[in-house]
Amino acid sequence: MVKLSDGTWERLKKLFSAENQNEAATLLIKECGNNLPFLENANEYQLERFRFAALKLSDGDINKLLDAVILAQRDGRDLLMRAGFANSVTAHEKWLTS
Repeated sequence: MVKLSDGTWERLKKLFSAENQNEAATLLIKECGNNLPFLENANEYQLERFRFAALKLSDGDINKLLDAVILAQRDGRDLLMRAGFANSVTAHEKWLTS
């Protein structure tokens, strides 16, 4: 399991209410990390693109986050496409920064 980066925590806290933040974090740590296809050796910063995409699709709803994580587990490329992060490896860095 790979911890969340500071950037992931920052975005998670902006999207989820205080009572849902731990559940969302646990879901990302346990289900949207090194267990994703081709990301077995990724660290918390290399996982940001996928975790940010899941957070973006969640819109702060834990059930939508679960759906996004399931999509990532099937094919991370589909997750990136839906979130609008597929055409640039840095697009996720600009999302929800202000």
